[in-house]
Amino acid sequence: MMAEIINGKAIAEQVSSGLLSRVAELKRNGIIPGLGVILVGDDPASAVYVRNKKKTGEKLGIEVFIEHLPRNTEPDQVEDLINRWNENSEIDGMIVQLPLPPQFEKQKTLDLVDPRKDVDGFSSANLGRLLSGQPRFIPGTPQGVLEILKRTNTRIKGRHSVIIGRSTIVGRPMAALLLRKVEDGWGDATVTVCHSRTENIPRYTRLADILIVAVGRARFVKKEMVKEGAVVIDVGSNRVDNKWVGDVDEGVREVASKITPVPGGVGPLTVIMLMKNTIQAAEWRLKGS
Repeated sequence: MMAEIINGKAIAEQVSSGLLSRVAELKRNGIIPGLGVILVGDDPASAVYVRNKKKTGEKLGIEVFIEHLPRNTEPDQVEDLINRWNENSEIDGMIVQLPLPPQFEKQKTLDLVDPRKDVDGFSSANLGRLLSGQPRFIPGTPQGVLEILKRTNTRIKGRHSVIIGRSTIVGRPMAALLLRKVEDGWGDATVTVCHSRTENIPRYTRLADILIVAVGRARFVKKEMVKEGAVVIDVGSNRVDNKWVGDVDEGVREVASKITPVPGGVGPLTVIMLMKNTIQAAEWRLKGS
């Protein structure tokens, strides 16, 4: 068996085509969706991610505002900027690009963003709503993974999903999303979350019908850790020997039924879901106007 390689770029383009009509409708009503991005410091990967967000947003007709601040910026300066953008009606969505320099308390900073503009979905308020089954904004990567599962007709209901990683960016919201009790079939999974303190991780991964890997370690999952026929979603992005590789070893393709590549798998969906959330925020602005 050789796994079907899931084309994340093609799925992102399909989602994008649906978003274009929503932006056109907003513009007919005098609203241009606006996304504000705060980048602190000179992390090379963050700079690439921000450029990608700007390029994708503008392609969809979203106005993207970028504030690039030096690494030694004080937290109160960022707080002032967030407060100004919270009050700016032209900015529907706002993100604080991670990671932040060490002088910042990450969650405290993220919680300064108005939850109605927190299109990353990382604030305590929006993570809490997701956990309670009443999401406002679903974080981009988990939402992108769910979109991949939907568009590849991967059954979720009742199946065992194993997630490696427990971050508030991927692992925890992904678990909450898969656990949701929903009528459309895209939830109600049985979910196991593994992490750095889990003993004997292969014991759990070999039971997974759906394996989602977001551990941040290059080629961590080997083929002997995967059940034959499993669907494998590789969220990892690691720079090795001057190229990008995932958290899943290529040998896994010999046993999986479907797998996302790195690059070109989950990454394009993460960005497009951020734009989807921004458009949703703009639509709420229209309804409130």
